[in-house]
Formats: sequence, structure tokens, C-alpha cells
Amino acid sequence: MQIKLIAVGTKMPSWVVTGFQEYAKRIQGPCTLTLHEIPAQKRDKNTDLARLLQREGDMMLSAIHSNDYVIALDVTGKSYSTEKLSTKLETLMQQGQHISLLIGGPEGLAEQCLARSDERWSLSALTFPHPLVRIIIAEQLYRALSIIKQHPYHK
Repeated sequence: MQIKLIAVGTKMPSWVVTGFQEYAKRIQGPCTLTLHEIPAQKRDKNTDLARLLQREGDMMLSAIHSNDYVIALDVTGKSYSTEKLSTKLETLMQQGQHISLLIGGPEGLAEQCLARSDERWSLSALTFPHPLVRIIIAEQLYRALSIIKQHPYHK
């Protein structure tokens, strides 16, 4: 199973890059985790946010394969425990699904991305900086996959 994290933003601090790469490297075997960065559109006080979101959304959608299972990270999404996330991933693996996980920019995800999603997940009721979400989701995917493999990391 391939898991592709599609995220708005390209110039991340080194700690974000290092953190994401560490967990992506740990995910081995039948799963891989890759990152596809979408350039953030220029924002200023005169920016038409609706148009900006649409452009970012169009770029995100172009990175998704037509048969991917698409998960939008959204505050209104479903919350999972780590154990339930591992069960969900195991089901998707058994179905042979590839996953595209969408992380929006500061304004969130474009409506067309939410409409394309098969499911919406919420990491927490808390608000996290978007760069940090990359590390959090990578770690949680690694943790959930460790449960599936009965690896002691989760304990």
C-alpha cells in the first residue's frame, strides 16, 4: 500500500523535514509513505482567498490518482484512536487501496478536495500548525502500522 501525503507548503523548517523523514523511513514492508508538496499560493491583504483555495485545491487534486482512497484532514472529520486507525489501515491494505492524505494550508482545504475525499479525519479538536501535522500524521501512521505488525513501538 502506498500512502501519499499531499500537503500545501514547500519551504518547511529543517525540524519538520527531519521529523517527517524519520517516520517515513521507519515505515517499511508492504507500506510506503511519501510526501507530495503543493506550492502555497502568495497571500497578502488583497488576496482573493476563494480563488487561492481553488488553485491550491486544483493542484492537490492533480496529484491524486483516480483510484486512490482520499482522506482529507479536516477539523470536522472523524477522530480515531490509534488502535482504530490501525484497524482502518489494515482494512484498506486488505482491499489493496492506495491512500492520498490531504493537508490544506492556513485556510484549510478547498471545497473540491473535501468533495473528492472518501473520508475526513480529524487529528484533534486542538489546532496544530500545518507543518507539525506532517510529523504527527507520519508518526501516527507508523504507530498504527506497528500495531498491525505486532511491533513493540506502540507499547
